[in-house]
Amino acid sequence: MMRKTGSLKTALFATSALLMGAAAPALADIPIGHLADQSGGTSDVGVPYAQGVSDALAYINAHGGINGTKMAVDSVDYGYQAPRAISQYKKWSSGSDKIVALQGWGTADTEALTAFVGKDEIPAYSGSYSGHLTDPTGKGPHGSKPAPYNFFYGPSYSDALRGMLIWAAEDWKKKGGQGKPKYVHMGANHPFPNAPKEAGEQIAKELGFEVLPPVQFALTPGDYSAQCLTLKEAGANYAYLGNTAGSGISVLKACQTVGAKVQFMGNVWGMDENAAKAAGSAADGVVFPMRTAVTWTGDAPGMTLMKDISKMSDASGTAYRPVHYMAGVCTAYYMKEALEWAGKNGGLTGPNIRKAMYQKKDWVPAGLEGVCIPSTWTETDHRGMTQVNIYRASVKADTGASVDELVKNGSIKLEKVATEDVPRKPEWLGW
Repeated sequence: MMRKTGSLKTALFATSALLMGAAAPALADIPIGHLADQSGGTSDVGVPYAQGVSDALAYINAHGGINGTKMAVDSVDYGYQAPRAISQYKKWSSGSDKIVALQGWGTADTEALTAFVGKDEIPAYSGSYSGHLTDPTGKGPHGSKPAPYNFFYGPSYSDALRGMLIWAAEDWKKKGGQGKPKYVHMGANHPFPNAPKEAGEQIAKELGFEVLPPVQFALTPGDYSAQCLTLKEAGANYAYLGNTAGSGISVLKACQTVGAKVQFMGNVWGMDENAAKAAGSAADGVVFPMRTAVTWTGDAPGMTLMKDISKMSDASGTAYRPVHYMAGVCTAYYMKEALEWAGKNGGLTGPNIRKAMYQKKDWVPAGLEGVCIPSTWTETDHRGMTQVNIYRASVKADTGASVDELVKNGSIKLEKVATEDVPRKPEWLGW
């Protein structure tokens, strides 16, 4: 049974009706909590990610559930407000239908819930890739809080930025750059964009960059001409956009207008096909890390299952799904296989589900080969991967058509430019 609460967009969870029965037995279902941002400051990317999670869970239920038992998924739009997420979690973690696992979202709320899920032994799979969530023991050199029940799919924000800066140092040489390239961290004063700030600035200095003072801009779209003039006057060469795509698009357009010629490096939530369409030519050349091995039009064995899952909310099979949707599907499927293993090895308890996450090396969920990138979690290191696949947005024509049409005619492309294998240094654990 799929349950729905909160003021979610109807279209997102319309497929839940396919799984509704007249009176599903409460004790027969596996309770799963799903926090989504459908209306808050990161909803621009929260919507497709949550859609991917929702479609995947609906598809799993429609095809046998977890070892023959369906999940009871309670999906809530918390509007990217950490207090609301905490309040909702407390409801889920008490009572007879206590959730066995959580599909979460943002950095501020995920970090705020870390102690709770650890105490309650509830595995939490989030859309936050904060390096602070990667140290399960809390014994790392940076004094991060223990995060034994936190998991995410993809390189951490810190490792992704490290990878892009390694690429940027080589890019500067290839371009014949003279002297030290200038690097600046940009974003809101918020746990999400700040998560990799120190790590990025440290490796930038090690790589020979001159690190400029950070430039702040809000999580919401606005006029950021002043910030772009600051970049221009400072002669910045490389800038990390730490916010999601919505406000990042505003920066890209403003910097194009004022003539600030900067190589922008978006975080994993800072660029996708929708953002390239919205920003138009201002997005051309932006690089960013991507968590899947292919895009929606890519050729991989796992795309057959991915497109079947998509039909849970798009029966016609014609919708173009951005990379964030695909990452949501991968995340849900790692949880699925962990639940299945736990169910067969002692039951669906938090410790068993956590233990399941350590059973495979270079793990790709069955059916999603060539789509989800191989990942490995261990009892002492929750950095599932440190490989950073760097893509560049290419926008070569007017972007007035639909994303599907723009991708088909080549006006928008996401092109792979490099793979950086970031060292798995012990001193970077939890940071």
